[in-house]
Amino acid sequence: MPLSPPNQREDIHRRVVTCSGHERFDGMWDIDGHLVDTKTYAFENQYRGTVEAGVPVHEMWLRLTIDDDFCIKEVEAVIDHGPFRPCARASANFQRLVGLTIGTGWMRKVRARLGGPAGCTHLVELLGPMATTAFQTIWPLRESRGAAKPKQAAEKKPGLLDSCYALRRDGEVARELWPAYFESLDEGG
Repeated sequence: MPLSPPNQREDIHRRVVTCSGHERFDGMWDIDGHLVDTKTYAFENQYRGTVEAGVPVHEMWLRLTIDDDFCIKEVEAVIDHGPFRPCARASANFQRLVGLTIGTGWMRKVRARLGGPAGCTHLVELLGPMATTAFQTIWPLRESRGAAKPKQAAEKKPGLLDSCYALRRDGEVARELWPAYFESLDEGG
């Protein structure tokens, strides 16, 4: 079901985020992200001159190459369009992600390495949906092939537990998938 019809309005800004996951023939995985911001009107930019309607204000690309355990092995970052001349130079700092593992505390770890003046706000934001794309890409294939799950102690709480409403510890999904971690919060039974 889509959103309800909006009130009369004028389009001003559009951000398009596209993420895709790919299985490589060498056993690794590529997760690609692309972010584009456009305006519906022309405006003056101190560094770029007139930015015409529909011309990207931001256009950025990011590729994470990861292994089966979600550990980042390679990073490629490109900033084609930014509002300031130095924007593109921030892409080199994204090599700081090599060695990080996508999982619990992912965005906190990313911000520790690339937050503030160390990185690009928009590429850092793109890493959130890219992490979700990595899980959506790898888990279904690995499970359908009967592959072992990433290194995790059997007694450790499932990483997805309490990550959203549907996967809360007192919900039906936790009761079905992780009965050892299910916690009924209903005082009456």
